[in-house]
Formats: sequence, C-alpha cells, structure tokens
Amino acid sequence: MAVFVWEGRLVDGTVKKGEIEAADKAVVGMILKRQRIVPTKIKAKPKELTLFTRGVKTKEIVIFTRQFATMISAGLPLVQCLDILSTQQPNPSFKKVLSQVKQDVESGSTFADALRKHPKVFDSLYVNLVAAGEVGGVLDTVLNRLAVYMEKNENLKNKIKSAMTYPIIVLCVAFGVVAVLMIFVIPTFSDMFKQFGSALPAPTQLVVNLSNLFRHFWWAIFGAIVGFVIAFKWVRTQKKGRYMTDKLFLRLPIFGPLLRKVAVAKFTRTLGTMISSGVPIMDGLEITSRTAGNVIVEEAILAVRASISEGKSMSEPLEQTGIFPGMVVQMISVGEATGAMDQMLGKIADFYDEEVDAAVEALTSALEPMLMVFLGGIIGFVVVAMYLPIFQMAQNV
Repeated sequence: MAVFVWEGRLVDGTVKKGEIEAADKAVVGMILKRQRIVPTKIKAKPKELTLFTRGVKTKEIVIFTRQFATMISAGLPLVQCLDILSTQQPNPSFKKVLSQVKQDVESGSTFADALRKHPKVFDSLYVNLVAAGEVGGVLDTVLNRLAVYMEKNENLKNKIKSAMTYPIIVLCVAFGVVAVLMIFVIPTFSDMFKQFGSALPAPTQLVVNLSNLFRHFWWAIFGAIVGFVIAFKWVRTQKKGRYMTDKLFLRLPIFGPLLRKVAVAKFTRTLGTMISSGVPIMDGLEITSRTAGNVIVEEAILAVRASISEGKSMSEPLEQTGIFPGMVVQMISVGEATGAMDQMLGKIADFYDEEVDAAVEALTSALEPMLMVFLGGIIGFVVVAMYLPIFQMAQNV
C-alpha cells in the first residue's frame, strides 16, 4: 500500500492535513469521509531516500505501547507520557516520530489523529484501536491488548520465517557445492578423460557438458537467477500477478496448508482484538482485510463484509469462501449466537497458533532428511559419474 498526503475541511471549516496509508485515493477519500472530513486534496507522497535511516522495529513499538499503557493507567497526562517516552527512546527515527506525535497532541489533535500521520510506524489497525480506546475511555486496556496482539503476530511471522529459512539455506549450499565441483573439479577429470580416447558413459558426458556450461556461461546462469527474482517481484507488484501468486501459494502441497493456518490465526486474532476494543465489526473487517497479507484471503474477508452489510450472518459467507475450515465457521457461528464473538475468535486464534507450531515442527522434521537426501544424491551422482570411465577402463584392462 502507498502513503497519501491529504488536506480537507471539517464541518466547522477548520482545515486539517495528514498522511494515510491505503491502497488508492478512493480508499483515502472513504476513510476521510468516515471521519467527517471533506477532502480537498489527495496525492501520493513522494518516496524519500532512506538508505541510511534506521527503521522502527515491531519490538520497539511493543515496548512503547506497554510503557505508554502503564503510564496512562497510573494517571499521567497524555502529553507528559509522550514527552517521557520520546526523550528516553534510543532509536532516532522513532524518537522523531514520537516528538511529532507529542506536538500534534499539544496542538489539539487526538492521539489517534496524531498517530495517523505516521502510517509507516503505526498502521491502520493500531490507529483505529487507539481511536476506539480514546472514545471508550479505556485507552490503557486497548494499548495492552495491542501489545499482546503485536507480540503474537510477530511470533507467527517468525515461525513462518524459520520454516522457510532452513530449506533455502540447504538449497543455496547445494547450488554452491555443485558450482564448485563443476567449475574447479570436473575440468580436471575432463582433461584426464580426453587422454582415454574412448566415448564417455552417458552420465559422465552429461556432467562434463554441465561443467562446460557452468565454466563458459556462468554469467548467463547468474543473470537468469537475478532476472527471475526481479521478474517475480515485479509480478507481485501487479494486481493480477499478486492474485495468481497468492492463489498458487495457498495451493502448494506442503506450504499451502501452513499458510492457510497462518491466515486463519491472523484473521481471528486481528478481528477479535478489534471487536473486544470496541471497533464496529464492519470497520474491523475492512481493516482486517488490509492486513491479511494474501489477496485471496483479503477478497474472502471483503465478501464476508459485503454479506453482513446485506443483513446476513458472518458464518454463512465465511463458509462460502472456501478459505476457512468448517470448525472455524462453526465456532464463529456459536460466538454470534452467544454474543461472545471476541472471546470465540481469541480461542480460535490460540488454537491455530498451536496448529502453526505443530505444522512448522512437522515440516522441519520432514524437510531435513528430504533435503539431505537431495543434496547427497546430487553429489553422489557427480562422484559416480566421474568414476564410471575409470571403472570401465579397469574392466577393459
């Protein structure tokens, strides 16, 4: 999503300015109208050169949120809390943001509006939950919920990274070993085989041909790999390409079920946190769809939102999407009937967090021997191929 700079007027004619992170200008206009602001100017914010600027980590935002909640619950004024936390903040980028938030609050802005001007640090979920906490007078409670949510969401991301990192490292090592063999070791054998004067066995000839390809066209192979990565990233920036790749990810035989479980856990955790904090379910679904991380899941959530706006229950359209398992649909249906939707969503999220843990552990356990066999098979094939002519010559002698 892009960052847009906007300018608009309130009902009393007051001019307001700010920044919003959204998919396009239409979404920005919709958000402003919901805040009773008539937009007069909306334009994309030009990208800044941030080569040497340190970003703000999720852990730093979590620490800030917890400290802020403790100070608010202790009765300290909002501006004083921001002043203390910005002063002791070690990250220069985050310190600058907090100082600007403090200045905006001192100028009369609400805390949520001040945060909304920094979408790269505080996303729409964070801002809307803070706004709900301000309106309901339970800002400290909402901030604590936010901190818990962010910690669990970050743990979920780390689990996926750990599941993906191991096979990528093994494949890179396999490619490096094969490249070394092809470029430095095989040519020595190849020169020796030429002295035999006889035709090489098919496996040996194949390895020699691959070695020549690596030696003389290494730049083309490297360029093809880099080109594929760049092309894949470009495809992901296109709407149709993003849809196709996200759909493919969910259908992968090993990683697909894991990604589906992650999507369910993230959806239920996010929506449950928002509902329990007082955010209306329609707004909650809209924000949750933007934080889904997968276009297919995002469209499913928006379809649910459209069905609810027509007076239907939440469980019925969820079942029709085909994304969410039957157990999730049934539990949400029970939550709707009992009026304990937020608690039910929290239980589903906890259950699927454990499912993700089990899936990642099983995936790692299964991939480790498979990748070792794959790596050993490649090296073994090369070694056997190189010794076949020697065995053949020994038999002839």
